[in-house]
Amino acid sequence: MRLVQRMALSILVVVYLAALLADFIAPAHYSRQFRDTPEASPSVQFLLGTDDLGRDRFSRLLYGSRVSLVLAPAAALLSTLIAGLVGGVAGFVGRWPERLAMRGSDLFLSLPWLFLLLTVRALLPLNTEPEVSVAITFALLGLLGWVTSARVVIAGAGALRASDLVLQARATGCYGLRLITRHVLPNLKPVLLAQFWIAIPVFILSEANLGVLGLGVAEPLPSWGGLLRELEHLTGVFAQPWRLAPVGLLVLVVSCFHIVFSQDEVAA
Repeated sequence: MRLVQRMALSILVVVYLAALLADFIAPAHYSRQFRDTPEASPSVQFLLGTDDLGRDRFSRLLYGSRVSLVLAPAAALLSTLIAGLVGGVAGFVGRWPERLAMRGSDLFLSLPWLFLLLTVRALLPLNTEPEVSVAITFALLGLLGWVTSARVVIAGAGALRASDLVLQARATGCYGLRLITRHVLPNLKPVLLAQFWIAIPVFILSEANLGVLGLGVAEPLPSWGGLLRELEHLTGVFAQPWRLAPVGLLVLVVSCFHIVFSQDEVAA
């Protein structure tokens, strides 16, 4: 691992630890309102000031980071499992299952992925509890974000179909589901692992897009997408540059993910 990758990994570890320890690090609860000091400037008490409801922005940034950074990997894991199951079986069996999976993925990819996500999310009630909205948002990300990974897995499983490893397993009497679970899926592990790490920053950005449009995590529970909604009024942003902290942290984390888990490093 190169020096720049070690530095990026260190940043990710620090950010994750700060997010996971938000209950101990945050000066106040994310929903607590200091009604005497709305829209306060940064100070010793409020490191990033307060929002229009008097809530501490630094505390909300910590709690929002925990929501995005913990549940994005969970959504990535769900999408990778679906991609592994669908792509592994279709690619290994070949013939009509493979054609059906590829045509289905073509249909999904022909539509803008974010538009499809927005459509499904908009059909769900907006007045849901914050915890329910978190589960719905990231479950949708996982259930709708597996298609691209599945195409990669189909190609990998198709290559294994005629490999010496599979031919030898068949010669020993290993067929069907046993062959897939014992020989195919374990050999697809590097491909699945790469797709998992690639999906995490994608889902972080997708949640941020949903949050900016008001279709993500419900208030008062913060997330990076919800915090970015404060940037709607650009004049206020220029007058209060500390409001750009969620943007800076989002760009930093996504960049670190791409640096640490770059394609050449994953392949290695």
